[in-house]
Amino acid sequence: MAEAQSSYSPKSLFSLTGRIALVTGGGTGIGLMITRGLAAAGAKTYITGRRIDVLEKAAAELNQLERGGKVIPLQMDVTSKESILAAKKVIEEKEGKLHILVNNAGQVGPTSPFMENPDAPERQNTESLGLGLFNESLDGWKDLYAINTFSIFFVTTAFLGLLAKGSEDIQGYWSNVIVITSISGVIKLAQNHFAYNSAKAAATHLTKMLATEILVKKIPVRINSIAPGVYASEMSLETIGKEKVDRVGKGLMPVPMERDGTGEEMAGTILYLASRAGGYVTGQEIVVDGGYIAVNPATV
Repeated sequence: MAEAQSSYSPKSLFSLTGRIALVTGGGTGIGLMITRGLAAAGAKTYITGRRIDVLEKAAAELNQLERGGKVIPLQMDVTSKESILAAKKVIEEKEGKLHILVNNAGQVGPTSPFMENPDAPERQNTESLGLGLFNESLDGWKDLYAINTFSIFFVTTAFLGLLAKGSEDIQGYWSNVIVITSISGVIKLAQNHFAYNSAKAAATHLTKMLATEILVKKIPVRINSIAPGVYASEMSLETIGKEKVDRVGKGLMPVPMERDGTGEEMAGTILYLASRAGGYVTGQEIVVDGGYIAVNPATV
């Protein structure tokens, strides 16, 4: 009975000791929160991004801070198939498997700030509004979709074989993919950036399609997503207090909890999905937003 009870302890349920993880965009913002949570739980965590100096700095700081799993910087451009395969080769040669893949890399892309300014020249009539939006960069849209949506497909499929290999370690304890989407892909507001919001909505549906197709093909890999609300990051602000949370959220109604999300709350959600605690969850999206979509128009 004592052994059965120990499996219910938080240390057992959420431990990632012995697990190998990879986090794209893991050196800053939400990615850094995720990396810290995975490492603290014991996972050996590779963090990837284009800027190797940023990755090395984050890894050095976390390796001094945490006593759990080691954090290892690995340069990878998620919009380049060659770069993805080069990073995969490193993991394959060093580890031979992967247990946790977090697709977190992302950017904001083209914006139209005049959308929230009724006095802007673009807001004077229907024609000016339409042309103002039309003037957004088409190449900017393409680049934004490449990193926010396309990369999820190509990174996940590239590492799928290593993830399946990781599922062989412990019967019933499947490897898993976690995609970081956004409430911007769930709400019906543009928040001044149609490209970002539509790309995140596409990322959510792509995640569900991958989860279904992989299950139908009887591949033992779980795939889920997390849609964060207002969190401090390079894409929003480095710090967000009560007075700034609604300026960042740009909702019709304010965030009910009157604050941004914390690193611990993001890490806790990741640990739930990545560990045994969430081992029976796949094909789902968890919204972590302080009540934002409960009071703003959304698709769920």
